[in-house]
Amino acid sequence: MTEPILRLTDVHAGYDGVPVVFGVSLEVMPGELVAVVGANGAGKTTTMRSIVGLNNPLQGTIHFEGRDISRLRAHQALALGISYVPEGRRVFAKLSVEKNLLLGAYTEKSDAEIKGRLDEMLSLFPVLRQRARQTAETLSGGEQQMLAIARGLMSRPKLLLLDEMSLGLMPALVEKMMETIVAINRRGVTVLLVEQMVQEALEMAHRGYVLQSGRVVQSGSAQELLDSEEIRRAYMGM
Repeated sequence: MTEPILRLTDVHAGYDGVPVVFGVSLEVMPGELVAVVGANGAGKTTTMRSIVGLNNPLQGTIHFEGRDISRLRAHQALALGISYVPEGRRVFAKLSVEKNLLLGAYTEKSDAEIKGRLDEMLSLFPVLRQRARQTAETLSGGEQQMLAIARGLMSRPKLLLLDEMSLGLMPALVEKMMETIVAINRRGVTVLLVEQMVQEALEMAHRGYVLQSGRVVQSGSAQELLDSEEIRRAYMGM
């Protein structure tokens, strides 16, 4: 039986010793696209930050490929193959698109490998090839989001964590972004997506977890969650 690539067990996490996430347990299988959905302030970002070592759990365990990573630092998590694209894009505004991408591969020593990855990202995101020499600050919001995702992929991750990709984007761009995430997943990258646009996230995911006030209140296949009267009423205005 296939083991989860990521498993959180009874994770409590927060800031300055004060928990905002209470007993979260979830699993991501290799090759899956899993969505963690819920309203703003539900604890989604805190959960993601705990996985990548930006704030270690106050209680509970996090396992990646069977290894306990609950106490790892962010650079150690990246070295294991976990890449995190935080909310708000966070590109290096004054650097060129190409230099932003190259920073995503700083753990790779082979110039040939880095060049191959760069070509791959510029093929996956053609608009970035057109803008390669421009500084990141000259890009539109949607283009900056693509750059942030491409930079996250430059480390060739086994697991890609995406935090609120739709934030600040026009609806047409949100749809394009979601299509891009599905395409990345189909290329073999396991994806854990945090998103407050519940319907859009579940429509493209395999499975989902609903977070409310720091707790998982529902989980199941994406279709089961989409069909749930409770979720439709609470998050989709139906």
